[in-house]
Amino acid sequence: MAKDTDVQRRLAISRVAINKQDPHVRKTNWDEVFLGFDLEAAQTEAMRCIQCPTAPCQQACPVGNDIPGAFHLLEIGDINGAANKFRETSNLPELCGRLCPQERLCEGECVVAFAIRPDMHQEPPVTIGKLEAFVTDYQRKHFGVPLPVLPAPTGFKVAVVGAGPAGLAVAEELAKQGHACTMYDAWPEPGGVLLYGIPNFKLSKEVLQDKLTYMDKLGVGFVGNTWIGKDVTIDDLFAQGFHAVFVGTGAGLGGQLALPGEEYRGIFAATEFLVRGNLRPEQLPEHMREPLEPGKNVVVIGGGDTSMDCVRTAVRLGAEHVTCVYRRTETEMLGRQEERQHARDEGVDFEFLTIPLRFIGDAEGKVTGVECQRMALGEPDESGRRRPIPVPHSEFVIDADTVAVAIGYNADPIIKDAAPGVETNRWNLVEVNKETFMTTRAGVFAGGDNVNGADLVVTALADGRRAASAIHDYLESLTPLHLR
Repeated sequence: MAKDTDVQRRLAISRVAINKQDPHVRKTNWDEVFLGFDLEAAQTEAMRCIQCPTAPCQQACPVGNDIPGAFHLLEIGDINGAANKFRETSNLPELCGRLCPQERLCEGECVVAFAIRPDMHQEPPVTIGKLEAFVTDYQRKHFGVPLPVLPAPTGFKVAVVGAGPAGLAVAEELAKQGHACTMYDAWPEPGGVLLYGIPNFKLSKEVLQDKLTYMDKLGVGFVGNTWIGKDVTIDDLFAQGFHAVFVGTGAGLGGQLALPGEEYRGIFAATEFLVRGNLRPEQLPEHMREPLEPGKNVVVIGGGDTSMDCVRTAVRLGAEHVTCVYRRTETEMLGRQEERQHARDEGVDFEFLTIPLRFIGDAEGKVTGVECQRMALGEPDESGRRRPIPVPHSEFVIDADTVAVAIGYNADPIIKDAAPGVETNRWNLVEVNKETFMTTRAGVFAGGDNVNGADLVVTALADGRRAASAIHDYLESLTPLHLR
């Protein structure tokens, strides 16, 4: 840590204002909400870091980013060095800086937020995520992301099933070791949830595309429109000459309500609603290429970040009334408060302590409304949150031309047939050795949401990095190819 006088000087610096698009403007476009820092503002914000020797922010980061080290380099003007410091431990710093819930991770442990200044004023934590995005964006635009010097090819081939955060990390790290990697994904293009789940107003597709271009320069291949279990199995991949397989298929199966009327047209799973609303038709499977026409009234059921993505997408698609229905209060919501505030600023209404009972439709089979019931909070359930209980005779109807169901995600049970010998649990999550990330079948590894359940981009990324190291060790243990 810096000397006491330096610490006091740093604590006296107020948080730099975070510039955003005006809500009335951003409702009409798909650009990122945050406008970013300029260099001077970023350096000033970095100076608020008091350079803790224990770095609780680093300990709270799932990939262990050296945050104080990066901010020291930023402060002295070495932007390239600051970006590379993040890249030492993260494959996706530009994306994590935008998407991580920093308030629960690094920023939640920032000592600055707990310090009391001499004037008794308390400042928010250092804006870690937005500085991470700034330095890595600056590097991409002004210097380019440095390509590593690749070793001679080892001759080993690895199939990476799932081209999302975990798969991207595995493929990148193994390519750096000289192993040939090919990613397979059910979607037409690589990116997984980063492309087929995160709306443009949270993550510019340009940022992701730059990463995919970088992967291509590393020699990583990609095969799209290939669904494990339907188009290819693990046995098929080994028969094609792959020496190891990583399964990072995520948890993309949307939860269902099983309510009367769920068959009406205009009712969508959250992912279909998001991809059809956010992406070009050629980026989608053929059965999803018809443009969305949400109509005047949109209802989104669920209270996480995905539901906020849906309501804000509906606003940009031109809906006049957008309502989020959630069975508990805002206090129990698991998503980011920042995202809920953005939704409010953009005109979204919230119906808390409310559950849907059934969907109402017209004679043509099109949804016209959602019958709901008010709830009250009872005793805590197994999650520690108070259980919602129905309030008698409190039913009411919300008009709806379109409904998006965003009540969580699960792993696809098809993995049981796609990967003989790979054990799964009762939630269809893949069982792995926590040290090696190897499944119950030799040479088959897994990590990310299909192991942990639906979680964060950064936790999937962390799994991918550790799994890549384990896969490399496994390949090294095999008989060298030239001795076979």
